[in-house]
Amino acid sequence: MTLKLTVGVCRKIGQANYGSASASCNAEVELNSTLEDLDAFHQAAKDGFAACERAVNDQLTKSQGNGSATHRPPLEQPSGNGNGPRPASEKQLDYVRRLASQIEGLGVRGLEGLATNMFGKPVAGLASPEASRLIDVLKGAKDGSVDVQEMLNVADRKV
Repeated sequence: MTLKLTVGVCRKIGQANYGSASASCNAEVELNSTLEDLDAFHQAAKDGFAACERAVNDQLTKSQGNGSATHRPPLEQPSGNGNGPRPASEKQLDYVRRLASQIEGLGVRGLEGLATNMFGKPVAGLASPEASRLIDVLKGAKDGSVDVQEMLNVADRKV
């Protein structure tokens, strides 16, 4: 029995002046297995999602880090009280640092360079939505769907 597996990832991020950048990836693969081989099915799904996640992250990283004059930092989401975005929580910042420490070759300097590249400010100055985005990128780097070396190269060119 042939199974068809379709996976997809779509992500949209806000930018200054009410702009946005988005990327999506959809993949379809035929599996030559039966429903009894759930491990193979789960691995194929996991691999498909990882490939799509990598493609989406790479595209969004390129759109943010292209160095052009039209590059704008992501839009900060207001907190709802009219005072701008809520600062990142200590829990978020601790998690960012813990994730960064688990990524070989990143280090404190690389993390700070990445935050500066992505948001124009150090890790300690991030707003909550920015910290969430950084966490997503670091998770991708940890699981291999985001190229750490490319992240550091872009950060080094900007710092």
